[in-house]
Amino acid sequence: MSQKTVLQPNPVVVVRHMPGAGGIVATSFINKIAPRDGLTIAGVQNNTPFEPLFGTKEADYDPTKMTWLGTPSVETGLLIVWHSSPVMTFADARKMEMTAGASGANSTPSFYARLLNEVLGAKIKVIAGFPGQNEAYLAMERGELDSYGVTFWSSLTSTKPNWLRDKKIRILLQYGPEKEADLPDVPFGPDLIAKEEDRLLMEAAYAPLAAGRPFVAPPGLPPERTLALRKAMLDAFKDPEFLAEAAKQQLQVDKPRSGEQLQAHIERVYSMPASVSERLRKIAQNF
Repeated sequence: MSQKTVLQPNPVVVVRHMPGAGGIVATSFINKIAPRDGLTIAGVQNNTPFEPLFGTKEADYDPTKMTWLGTPSVETGLLIVWHSSPVMTFADARKMEMTAGASGANSTPSFYARLLNEVLGAKIKVIAGFPGQNEAYLAMERGELDSYGVTFWSSLTSTKPNWLRDKKIRILLQYGPEKEADLPDVPFGPDLIAKEEDRLLMEAAYAPLAAGRPFVAPPGLPPERTLALRKAMLDAFKDPEFLAEAAKQQLQVDKPRSGEQLQAHIERVYSMPASVSERLRKIAQNF
C-alpha cells in the first residue's frame, strides 16, 4: 500500500542560484544530480526544455523524461515597428525590407526574425551588435531601426506601457500558443500558414513561449510525489496573495498551465517529424 504524500503548508525553501549556459547548467543538475525525492525543484528559462531539439550540444538531457510541474503563464511573441516606420501592416513586411535590432546572429530576436522570414515570407533584415533590448529600443526611438527581432507582450506591457498608450508602435503580428485577448485585431501568425509542415515548424519554434516560466523536478519521482507537487504548484498560481504580489510587480501570471499540460506540450514537440527539427536547427543555428 503506497503512502500518501503530504506537503507541509509552510515549507522552508533554500534558494540556490545556478547560472551558466542560459539555464542549461541548472537543468542538467536537476536531470543528473539532484535527489529524486521531490525536495529539489528548479525554475528554468523557457528555452532549456528545447535546447536538445535546437541542436545545442551542451544540452545532454532528455526533457521528455523530466518531471515538469507547471508554469504561471505563457508568452505571446510580437512583431512591432516604430510609429514612423513605412511598414504599416504585416502585409507590408512581406513586400518591403524592414530592419530589426538584435544582440547577435544566434540571439532570440534574430531567431524569430529568421523564422518569420522562413515561414511567413517577411523581409526582416537583422542588424546585430546591440548590447541588449534597451539599446535596440533606443535605436527604434531615434528612427535608426524599424523594429526589434521579437518583443513579448508581457514585457511590453510592463516595461513600455507608454508606447501602447501613446501609440508609439504598431503591432504587426502576434504568435505563440494562443491569441492574446487584448490584441483581437492583430493577425495571428499560425492563421497565415497554408502548409502543414510550416505550421508544425512554427509551433516547434514558439514552443518556449508556450512553456512560459517553467518549473521542473528530476526524472523518476515517485508518482504520488509528482501529483502532490503539481497540485501544489497549480494551487500556488491561483493563490490570492501570489496574484496580488504579481500585480504589484506588473507581472502577467494570468495563463497558468499545469504540470500535465506542460509535460504533454514538451512531448508533442519532440514527437514532430525529423524534417521539422532539421529545419528548426537550420534557423536556430543560422546556416
